[in-house]
Parts: sequence; C-alpha cells; structure tokens
Amino acid sequence: MKAVLYAGDGEVRVDSVAEPDVLAPTDAVVRVRRAAVCGTDLHLVAHDAGLPRGTVLGHEFAGEVVAVGDAVHGHALGDLVAGADFTACGQCWWCRRGDHWECADRRFFGTGVTYGPALAGAQAELVRVPFADTVLRPVPDGVPLDAAVLLGDTLATGYAAIRRAELAPGDSTVVVGGGPVGQLTSLVAQACGAGAVVVVEPVAPRRALAAAEGALVTDPDGAAELVAAITDGRGADVVVDAIGGAAGLDTAFTLVRKRGTIVSVGVPTMQTHSVPVQRAFADELTLRFAIGDVMRDGDQITALVRSGAVDPTVIVTETVPLDEVPQAYRRMAERRTLKSLVTV
Repeated sequence: MKAVLYAGDGEVRVDSVAEPDVLAPTDAVVRVRRAAVCGTDLHLVAHDAGLPRGTVLGHEFAGEVVAVGDAVHGHALGDLVAGADFTACGQCWWCRRGDHWECADRRFFGTGVTYGPALAGAQAELVRVPFADTVLRPVPDGVPLDAAVLLGDTLATGYAAIRRAELAPGDSTVVVGGGPVGQLTSLVAQACGAGAVVVVEPVAPRRALAAAEGALVTDPDGAAELVAAITDGRGADVVVDAIGGAAGLDTAFTLVRKRGTIVSVGVPTMQTHSVPVQRAFADELTLRFAIGDVMRDGDQITALVRSGAVDPTVIVTETVPLDEVPQAYRRMAERRTLKSLVTV
C-alpha cells in the first residue's frame, strides 16, 4: 500500500509499505478515507530525535473498518469511524478515570518513539488500530468525513484547553496563536459561553479567519492594549497558549489577570522554561497543561459539531491526494496553508 514516510533530514516521501494486519484480538484495520497533516507532524519532522527514517507518519484519520479481531465488539466491517490520535487500553486505572494519555499501553500513531513505543501512522491507505473499541468512534449522521478527521486531535485539543481552563460563562478568553488548534480553541470557547475571545496571531490571513469566525484579533504587539481595553485593565480570565514554546507562555503571563488561568496545549519546543513564580504566587495564578483526548471527550466534541455550534472544517485550506502530501507538508511549514486534509 502507499504511505507517507519520514525520509530523514526534515523530508517526507510517499512509498510502498506492507499492508497492516490484525495482530491482536482487540485490533481493527481501517481503510483511511481522510487523513490530515498536523502541526505535530511538522514539529516532529523538524525535530526528529525520536522519529526513525521510514516511519509511517500521521495521526489524524477517519475511514472504514475492513478487519477486526475477535475481541472487537463495538465496530463491524463497513462502519465509518474516526480515530483518536493515540491508543489506550480502556481498562486500566488511568483509563477508567478518563486519563487515557497516562495508560501504559499508549501508542501515538505515526510519531516514532517520541511519545512511547512506535505505532505506524495513518497517512496511508490502511492503518492498524490497537484497542479498537476504545480508540475508534463511530462517525454519526450529520458529521462529514472532513469534520470527522479533525475530531481526534485538533478539535479534541481545543476542547481540552477550554475544559482544563474551567471556563465560566462570560469569561474573557485569549488564545495565543491562530494556527489550527488556536482557531478551534476560539470556536470552542465561544460555543461554551466565553465572553470576549481574542486571538493573538502575527499572520494576517489567520487573523482574518479568526475575525470571520467571531473572535477579536490582534497581532502580538497590540495584544496587551486590546486585552486591557476589553477587561478594564484587569487582564484576561483565561489565556490559552496554542503555540508551545517560550514565546507562547511568556505572552500568556503578560495577558492573564490576577487569579486567572493559563492553559498550554502547544507542543513544547524546549525542555524547561522559567516561570515567574513570585508573580504567580502573589497573583494566585493557575498554570495548566492539556492534551486532547477524544476517547474521554468524544460525546461532547461530537455534539458540538452535530449541533452546528462548532464547524471544524473552517480551518481547512486545501485537500490533496496521498501522492501530494510531501508538498502539503512544505506549504504548511511555510505558513502558506493552515490545515491540509488528505483524501486516500
């Protein structure tokens, strides 16, 4: 079958690989009908310490079940499903709490050994899905595949940010970064009752999209003035760092009010960061981190999409066939596109 592979030196290629099989009774094999290129993919390709050459990339997918193990009871051949971006057993202490990311059986599709043992990714014609009853969700009526493919990571991450912030109705909310996750975080915040939502983004077309979708927008230089103006100088109740790295967190600390909450959902680009602990203590700030989890939050996320409260497809700027995915990686890395979907 065809698949997108990491070629080394920051490059990806399309090549032929062996088709996956059911290896365990809890496995399923999904024929991928939609995949996507994610900012995490770009990050891993650029910082490839845990990404061996030849890794099948990709962790966002939706498609049709074509094989199941004997212990899979929730999905049948021919079912349309959307996948979480990582696996979990669904049975352990962590999973029963909804903390699937902490499961000892976690495998992150298409990311090499960066986040645990390797598991082939979903930018391919077929993908093997361990613990299928936990990892896969049916695609309900009224949710097109172009939306379903975004449930497992991009939208799940935006939802996790707002859930982790414990957003209250009317809370002023700032999203630092207008990439795909930032855009969907803004939409989720609005759908969940936020007051003013501000997206801070240096790229003009991304600001334009956020404004068209209901947010106030500013470039980084104007962020402090705008946030002060809409909060009577207090600062924002909630600030979400949707970038990852020092710049996002530093900006968040300048915009949050006393006793406010910062949530970071961007993949960090550094091992450590200097937190202003004296101010955090004196102002009773809350700093949290969150990872999207459609296995935990799938009912709520799907309800937002089915109701029309959130349309995740607004971030899609191009759809390409599998053979053209390497070019899509380059365009996203150069910020010429926002989100690339893949038809398989």
